[in-house]
Amino acid sequence: MKVKSLLVSQPKPDLEKSPYADIIKKYNVKIEFKKFFKIEGVASKDFRQNRINMLDYSAVIFTSKNAVDHYFRLCVELRAQVPDTMKYFCVTEAIALYLQKYIQYRKRKIFHGNNLFTDLMESIKKHKTETFLLPCSETYNQDVLKILDENKINYTKTEVYRTVPDDLSKLKIQNFDMLVFFSPSGIKSLFHNFPKFKQNSTIIATFGETTSQEAKLAGLKVSVEAPNPQAPSMTMAIDQFLQKNNKVK
Repeated sequence: MKVKSLLVSQPKPDLEKSPYADIIKKYNVKIEFKKFFKIEGVASKDFRQNRINMLDYSAVIFTSKNAVDHYFRLCVELRAQVPDTMKYFCVTEAIALYLQKYIQYRKRKIFHGNNLFTDLMESIKKHKTETFLLPCSETYNQDVLKILDENKINYTKTEVYRTVPDDLSKLKIQNFDMLVFFSPSGIKSLFHNFPKFKQNSTIIATFGETTSQEAKLAGLKVSVEAPNPQAPSMTMAIDQFLQKNNKVK
């Protein structure tokens, strides 16, 4: 099937700097961007019911900027002054640098991986005596928890924000030849907004194993999966699919 239109379930990027621009030009396709869900912080009164004291932990593991924002928001609302001795473990350097929004970066003990949680684990294992707090959403990557458990890390997972479906009623979902998803929340939002959705000939592309699993559990056939050895990014995977199916040499 020749793909003429794609819907990417992410906010619209700066196309001048985005590889999506190359795909549009190369294959003469139409790409629309729309985030399928929104973030809502857990209210402090609800967080208190977990009986978790932020100051009982000597280290924090961050796997997203949303987790950073809502961790520090709750600390303020709960009047928990984070000590200068707190250690921060971030899955990417970008998340680590994002901490500058809340702390004096150079005066803190901050560790980061290179996009993969297994990279970060090397630093975490060197600090196994710490008590770790893992702030996250309700739909958390179970692979990360498995890795922490296998390495016998003393950690507590706590929900600090939630993903809720956004309103997609203005989208004519049937007009797109390919739908591109980056999280299980995007798949859930699709069926929340379009409970009668039938895939038919629509191509489904997913990024990440958990997203792919969620799509398949929902009865969708996934034709494009990233990352993979040949395509570490979603745009590369899409490019390779279009190269084969849109007959561009």
